[in-house]
Amino acid sequence: MTIMEQGGEPMPQAGSALIKDTTTRTFMQDVIEESKHQPVLIDFWAPWCGPCRQLTPIIEKAVTAAKGRVKLVKMNIDENPEIPGQMGIQSIPAVIAFVDGRPADGFMGAVPESQINDFINKLTAGRPGAEPTTAELLEEAEGILAEGDPATAASIYGEIIAGDATNIAAIAGLAACYVATDAIEQAKQTLELVPAAKREDAAVKAVQAKIDLVEQASALGPVTELEQKVAADPLDHQARFDLAVALNGAGQREQAVTHLLEIVKRDRKWNDDGARKQLLQFFEAWGPTDEATVDGRRRLSTILFA
Repeated sequence: MTIMEQGGEPMPQAGSALIKDTTTRTFMQDVIEESKHQPVLIDFWAPWCGPCRQLTPIIEKAVTAAKGRVKLVKMNIDENPEIPGQMGIQSIPAVIAFVDGRPADGFMGAVPESQINDFINKLTAGRPGAEPTTAELLEEAEGILAEGDPATAASIYGEIIAGDATNIAAIAGLAACYVATDAIEQAKQTLELVPAAKREDAAVKAVQAKIDLVEQASALGPVTELEQKVAADPLDHQARFDLAVALNGAGQREQAVTHLLEIVKRDRKWNDDGARKQLLQFFEAWGPTDEATVDGRRRLSTILFA
């Protein structure tokens, strides 16, 4: 899948739908009344203020990027001293956010773009039309993948990565989407984007475990042949072990767990505790809250601590 990068949009000027100048006379309509429909930022500035000139392009860019979630209204305090005087504005630039007709938050100084974006996201969180947070996007993608739609989930993970190429959860999620569509080589290539220092991240390890299990299963014979081997010799632990791996590859998790538990019951030390270790790899690949993991851990504990 290709992650498309979007180019920047033209920055609107004062007087556009999102950004405009206001005066003492129009303040009530431009700020108070408008903020009853959506948050409005009012930027108090003056022509002689150097930091104001620094802030203007940054805040206009941030408001434009918010795509209508907020509006920006600018007030020259030299020409309109009444409103800033009533609000106690003593230093500029000063930005005050109005929500539902009342001041809600604000900041002072020429702050960086990232801080303004965070300010807008916090201000609009939970409101109609608010952009979902990264955490919300990750949760949405995870749910969609669990429901069996890896293509849609991959598009969401790709959107996150386009905005933050270092987001480990999104990279791992995209790799998991590839695993779900049997695109194992692409899954491996995606995981290579994870820095070495982050390879122990739980999400990364879970996807790596999925990849390992798929490759294990692909190296084995058909399930029916392995079942015949186990039926012919119930003490053939290697055949039972291989059958468990193959069953997991076929999506039959409960049966896979049952066969590995049978080995643990019959010979805990077989292959250097190999059956229990394979179970733990299953649990890591499936995730801690998966029903098969929860049930498998319970059944394993019953055997180990009986």
